[in-house]
Amino acid sequence: MKLFVGLGNPGSKYEKTRHNIGFRVIDKLVEDFGARDISKTSFHGELYRAGNLLFLKPMTYMNLSGKSVQAVKQFFKIETEDIIVIHDDIDLPFGAVRFKRGGGHGGHNGLKSLDAMIGKAYIRVRIGVGKPEHKSQVADYVLHDFSQDEVPYLERLIEHVAEACKKLIEYDLEMVKSNYSLKSIEPLTKG
Repeated sequence: MKLFVGLGNPGSKYEKTRHNIGFRVIDKLVEDFGARDISKTSFHGELYRAGNLLFLKPMTYMNLSGKSVQAVKQFFKIETEDIIVIHDDIDLPFGAVRFKRGGGHGGHNGLKSLDAMIGKAYIRVRIGVGKPEHKSQVADYVLHDFSQDEVPYLERLIEHVAEACKKLIEYDLEMVKSNYSLKSIEPLTKG
């Protein structure tokens, strides 16, 4: 069984923010797989299932994401290695996509929470959202909607990441890394 987790914040206020790109990829996967809602209060999030695949959007707010993931992990007895976390990354330019297992949290509160609750052995799908000029602007930046220049490319970016996630079901991380990593949004804007 594999668990895909998209990080984000609940509520319409945050829906289109950079911080919620993980939620948007989960929405796409739920739609593509025709997954059904199996949410329970004890999961602290929206949980969907299609066969042996689970898709989770923690509804705990970003800095408590680990609480939701841990609850689902324990209930379904999922190994940490079978958890794939999709999240925004300010250390990557807009549209860049990277994959890795483990590593540091880079100041990302959602990852900090996960590391504390389930360890670091999960796979990360890092989606670049760019970064503000000054470090003091980070919180405000990730909680803002994408810019007018970025919006036209978002759908293709979300589709690309969803495709990569589907490949992670059947192929190893190295194959997905070499075929789906992006340095920027540019490869998706051609054609």
